[in-house]
Amino acid sequence: MSTTAAPTRLHAARAGVQKFGTFLSGMIMPNIGAFIAWGLITAIFIEKGWFPVAAIGGFGKDAAGVPYTGLVGPMITYLLPLLIAYTGGKAVYDVRGGVVGAIGTMGVIIGAGIPMFIGAMIMGPLGGWTMKKIDAIWDGKIRPGFEMLVNNFSAGIWGAVLALFGFYAISPVVQAFSTFAGSVVQFMVSNGILPLTSIFIEPAKVLFLNNAINHGVLTPLGIQQSTEQGKSILFLLEANPGPGLGVLLAYMFFGKGAAKASAPGAALIHFLGGIHEIYFPYILMKPILILATIGGGMTGIATLAITHSGLVAPSAPGSIIAVIAQTARDSYFGVILAVILACAVSFAIASIILRASRDREEGDLAAATASMEGMKGRKSMASTVLAGGAAGAGAATLTGTKIKNIVFACDAGMGSSAMGASVLRNKIRAAGHKDVTVVNKAIANLTDTYDLVVVHQDLALRAEEKTPSAQLVTVDNFMGSPKYDEIVDLLDEQSATEPVPFEGVPAKTEPATDAEAAASHVPVPHVHSETRDVLRRESIVLGGAAADMAGAIDEAGQLLKATGAVDDEYVASMHDRERSVSTFMGNGLAIPHGTNEAKGHILASAVTFVRYNEPIDWQGKPVKFVVGIAGKDKEHLGILAKIAKIFGDKEQVARLEAAGSVDEVLDIFGRVNA
Repeated sequence: MSTTAAPTRLHAARAGVQKFGTFLSGMIMPNIGAFIAWGLITAIFIEKGWFPVAAIGGFGKDAAGVPYTGLVGPMITYLLPLLIAYTGGKAVYDVRGGVVGAIGTMGVIIGAGIPMFIGAMIMGPLGGWTMKKIDAIWDGKIRPGFEMLVNNFSAGIWGAVLALFGFYAISPVVQAFSTFAGSVVQFMVSNGILPLTSIFIEPAKVLFLNNAINHGVLTPLGIQQSTEQGKSILFLLEANPGPGLGVLLAYMFFGKGAAKASAPGAALIHFLGGIHEIYFPYILMKPILILATIGGGMTGIATLAITHSGLVAPSAPGSIIAVIAQTARDSYFGVILAVILACAVSFAIASIILRASRDREEGDLAAATASMEGMKGRKSMASTVLAGGAAGAGAATLTGTKIKNIVFACDAGMGSSAMGASVLRNKIRAAGHKDVTVVNKAIANLTDTYDLVVVHQDLALRAEEKTPSAQLVTVDNFMGSPKYDEIVDLLDEQSATEPVPFEGVPAKTEPATDAEAAASHVPVPHVHSETRDVLRRESIVLGGAAADMAGAIDEAGQLLKATGAVDDEYVASMHDRERSVSTFMGNGLAIPHGTNEAKGHILASAVTFVRYNEPIDWQGKPVKFVVGIAGKDKEHLGILAKIAKIFGDKEQVARLEAAGSVDEVLDIFGRVNA
């Protein structure tokens, strides 16, 4: 017990800090655009800015002697704190919580008279949480017709109470804390010990504790300092891209294997894209390299302190482009020098370490990436870039989240994804995992509520932006991808081991819509009416005339149009869809269909079937069967499920290839209109 208790407590503590930091980040990050807007206006229009404008910058007086209010002051005093408070309250209790949290924060703002970011980060979630508890008191007890009256007055009354509470109780406390913290920072700057913060900040970044430090402490204090002094060094304590770049450059010159090969791409993403976590696996491969980033971080901070340089607003993401954009007018030399020197020192230390260890066994970059994701508790972009994507690595490991909800995503959500989801669903059911749901969606409609996302490899980055918390698997063959078997193996392993769920923020679930439920659990019911049949006799062609992919798409599209299902705009969009992502499914099948934006041009659901005597070159893949799709209101999912099952069976594919009549094809599909 004694040997495991301490690590368990440390893991729980780290997970708790990560969860807290994620929540703080969730209040700040959605509003970074507003911070950038304020920073640009400040840098350009204040009295010491590039192009001073009194009415905008808020300095000087008008012709009547009235001081200008400007934009800078009201934005930092009211707009930004209220946005943070609303976002925090909304995260706890949707819009109602956001509104009440913002009302309460107004009391803190007025009571303190200074920008109240810490106060907003307290009052926003507090307002949402308390409003949620109050609503629970009379939930289901309000007489019909009085709901709006009760809801509006309860929110208004409680918001007023919170505003007074913030004015009298919270604002003095937060103001005192801000004053104390500011004094500590000033003391560290004056005594030259601020660079020592890198000893804590750099390891915290690799352990994903940086959100709690950066967004919980440094950003609020930096904003306060920037308001008073026009800039702040605090914005670059964590965001300086120099230390991470130095490590990646060292791998480029002195690394080996996969680490050396992937380092250049990772360096670009880190330095220009601002995604710092891309270099974390390189540190985890050789933990001693943390000394390099600490040395680089200390050098950068010391340079900023010596040159009295800083940014006017937060730099997020930590890209050199964002850093330069937020640099104060008098700080360009110091900021650029801080980045260069931080990179140089980090590179020098990392190079010595790597050269000294070149004769030893190289660390496993993929394993380090998986370890990083385990600490982070969710999917990371690093796995896509460094390990060939989650799917490039297959669905090899669990990251702590039990897989219950799987979504198969494609551009339009009605063709490729429906087919792939059907194949995967059948495999999962055959393996006995009846509690795992598989649905299909358009990428534009994805939400971060799924445990596992399966997507075509060309759409991986778009899917990851929508579902950052999910594990990602990419495929290039929708019908027979080996990744499906790996997913099933993963589920088998999950059932056998029942791992402890990740202690951070759990994956959310959402109730399935009727259409999703139909796609996940039971066959989509078919409509008997002849006018609603999705596959008609006249839509089946056993000797296609096209000689190339473009001609085959046109042939399928014209058959759809002939049924009255689509118009010319939809047929044109089928070509657009093919240019963005291939609709090749595997096993000689392609299913061309329109883009998500073209759904408005679908008049009715229809499916067409064309068989070609000679294979058509489909972007380098041989295709003998082309199934055109136009899906409206999920009516086409039933036949897509049958097509998926047929083309997943080589014997059935051979029967289709040998079929001599339309009736034989319909027979193989098994009365799809019944």
